[in-house]
Amino acid sequence: MAGCVLAIDQGTTSSRAIVFGDDYQPLSVGQQEFPQHFPKSGWVEHSPTDIWTSTLRVCREAMEKAPSGGADVAAIGITNQRETTLIWDRSTGEPVYNAIVWQDRRTSDFCAQLRADGLEDKFTSKTGLLLDPYFSGTKIAWILDNVDGVRARADRGELVFGTVDTWLIWQLTGGTVHVTDATNAARTLIYNIHENAWDAELCSLLKIPLNMLPDVKDSADEFGVTEADLFGRSIPILGVAGDQQAATVGQACFKPGMVKSTYGTGCFALMNTGDAPVRSNNRMLTTIAYRLNGKTTYALEGSIFVAGAAVQWLRDGLGIIESAGDTQGLAEQADANQDIFLVPAFVGLGAPHWDADARGAMFGLTRNTGPKEIARAVLQSVGYQTSDLIDAMQADWPDAEKPVLRVDGGMTASDWTMQFLADILGAPVDRPTVAETTALGSAWLAGSKAGVWPGAESFSAQWKLEKRFEPRLDEAERRRLLSGWQDAVRRTRST
Repeated sequence: MAGCVLAIDQGTTSSRAIVFGDDYQPLSVGQQEFPQHFPKSGWVEHSPTDIWTSTLRVCREAMEKAPSGGADVAAIGITNQRETTLIWDRSTGEPVYNAIVWQDRRTSDFCAQLRADGLEDKFTSKTGLLLDPYFSGTKIAWILDNVDGVRARADRGELVFGTVDTWLIWQLTGGTVHVTDATNAARTLIYNIHENAWDAELCSLLKIPLNMLPDVKDSADEFGVTEADLFGRSIPILGVAGDQQAATVGQACFKPGMVKSTYGTGCFALMNTGDAPVRSNNRMLTTIAYRLNGKTTYALEGSIFVAGAAVQWLRDGLGIIESAGDTQGLAEQADANQDIFLVPAFVGLGAPHWDADARGAMFGLTRNTGPKEIARAVLQSVGYQTSDLIDAMQADWPDAEKPVLRVDGGMTASDWTMQFLADILGAPVDRPTVAETTALGSAWLAGSKAGVWPGAESFSAQWKLEKRFEPRLDEAERRRLLSGWQDAVRRTRST
């Protein structure tokens, strides 16, 4: 078996494409940032055109840079920012509104009303999710109810909905294919993860016409072929997964109990729970990790809205740093006697708190607090938030041992941050040799389906450790720091 795979990694702030060789190593990369739109406080939007044109551009760039000019690319895999919501015309492909991004909080009041009506348990029991603006369902409802003429057009069957993967497949196939995969469907708030089907009752509650929804496929499946004029020939699209599920696959977390955590704009930890969904008693999410050959593997997930975004805040908001890499040097020089706790609730708190109205706060400031201490507090906030997630997962699944955490994402390049993470978790942290695990996961889904890459067992055997960070913090000090963090979170909560 031999062949290259093109992985499309369409993220929150940039679109990337990577050609992977048959040794799972990146051969070429294309990347382009695109604009973020903030029309009101708490609102976040993307231009659907920007998502598509930037994706097409980076795909062509990566193909051109590849040793063969892309001639030996056997398949395409797609991974994408999840929950981001688009609606467009079924005939023309014209979007009716900007994409509403997963970070957007405009439907907070709607979610609160649904909770007040006693509906959260109904949604949670079917979807594994909580009533939060994070998910796609209330975003769909908002567009239908707030954009002129859209509700009537939807009722007439003229419009379709999709997450970013669906939008890209529609564009790549010339508007001939309207599909998604089970992992993306599972993040919409209207997909029954137990029956693996769109839920008519939930759609009715949100007044979403069922005919708007895409067909749902396995994560490794036939998603159509690209138009020949895009890349000089037609290429099959054979793998799709939401970014966090793709990272779970890329980290080869195929066995129950294995955990990965990805540090990008936000932070997302997933624990594989096997073929049985585990309902959380600690406000974790129950979700689909992947679906292969019709068999569903489930996961517990904890979602943190702000991780790398806090580093961007240091750069763009405060002007403390010029680049993300500056944070480690500042953290190393910070006054160790100052306990500064930053709770980065810039767009609310995610798991396990789910407080949409909380806002960021910093505690412990003194006259001696400066950029170094603030930078350290930003990096530490990632470790503290991860600790909250892992503790909640273990409480939900007490049979699981303290896991070794497999990590990926931009922030993992900082040894200081990863060492603090291991210290505050009291558990080893493993960083792999291939940093592009999200893209690699989608590539493996496509490559294995194409028959040019091997199955899960062989792929797992190829996972390689770059560095393990062992905990070395005294247990009493670890508990003292966690107590300070938990107090800071309590004081930040809106209720």
